[in-house]
Amino acid sequence: MPASVDIATPVVRWQADHGRNHLPWQQTRDPYRVWLSEIMLQQTQVTTVLDYYPRFLARFPDVAALAAAPVDDVLALWSGLGYYSRARNLHRCAQQVMSVHGGAFPDTAEVLATLPGIGRSTAGAIAAFCFSQRVPILDANVRRVLTRVLGFGDDLAVARNERLLWERAEALLPNTHLEEAMPRYTQGLMDLGAGVCTPRGPRCGACPVEALCQARREGEPERYPVKARKLSRRAESWWLLLRRDAQGAIWLQRRPASGIWAGLYCPPVFADPEALATQVAGVADVHHLEPFTHVLTHRDLHLHPVLVPDAGGAGEAGDGAGWFGPAEWPSLGLPAPVRKLLEGLARSA
Repeated sequence: MPASVDIATPVVRWQADHGRNHLPWQQTRDPYRVWLSEIMLQQTQVTTVLDYYPRFLARFPDVAALAAAPVDDVLALWSGLGYYSRARNLHRCAQQVMSVHGGAFPDTAEVLATLPGIGRSTAGAIAAFCFSQRVPILDANVRRVLTRVLGFGDDLAVARNERLLWERAEALLPNTHLEEAMPRYTQGLMDLGAGVCTPRGPRCGACPVEALCQARREGEPERYPVKARKLSRRAESWWLLLRRDAQGAIWLQRRPASGIWAGLYCPPVFADPEALATQVAGVADVHHLEPFTHVLTHRDLHLHPVLVPDAGGAGEAGDGAGWFGPAEWPSLGLPAPVRKLLEGLARSA
């Protein structure tokens, strides 16, 4: 497709009439609120974000409040959204906006992309939505739409092909009336990818650029985008030692700064039952609870909780480690399956 072909005009018109225009973060040009929504929406369904977004804003109404909060408060509110590095970067980004940029988000994608947790596509979305900057985005939905429209069949696992797609995306941007066109065009591409140009069974007849779409002409839209390198799934088993004292408190410690559930609170984890057995040797009342599986993006965690009574007192040394009762759990950054497990213990006690 020649770069001069206009897809922006039909996408903008379609978005106004058929796109998503009711979402709470679409009713503002406040960079803080748009940024928050963009980070939450990374690899998370809109329906889930609609639940978390207002609660997060109620606790942290602006970037100053978020920057001043303890990171554990941020992680606690994020619990259940997954990809917890997003929450840690969110906190770091807010602090940098306050300390480096005087509490105001930069108004260009180039500077936004220098902030923690904001990549090129997220920076482009914030700049387009809040400042009408003429910059492209390439999140998963938009990448799918554009590779199909363009018939772009080069392997996106290759860096130079990814760079070429960014160039093609930039060439397709609106050229006039940017104040209205850039937010609508950007949102329109997102909406098309989410509801029309879907990974399987795209509804080509409902697409405003069907007549211009190379993949549609070829009759094989589902073969785009092409990305040869795929991450393989792995399975891992963890044994969780749930030490509970007479008051119902559980011994929790902070996970390492990198890896699964980095920086969150969790019972001690053991890689095999033999390692856990050394910790409970001599304990008469050991309860092996029902194991369950927690599915991550590229890993299946097979979790084996083991409950033992404990008199309390000192436990393993570590950052923030200690006994935490049910009243304290809501304020802790806990992985969603651990939170659910603890709440089940409290109900059955």
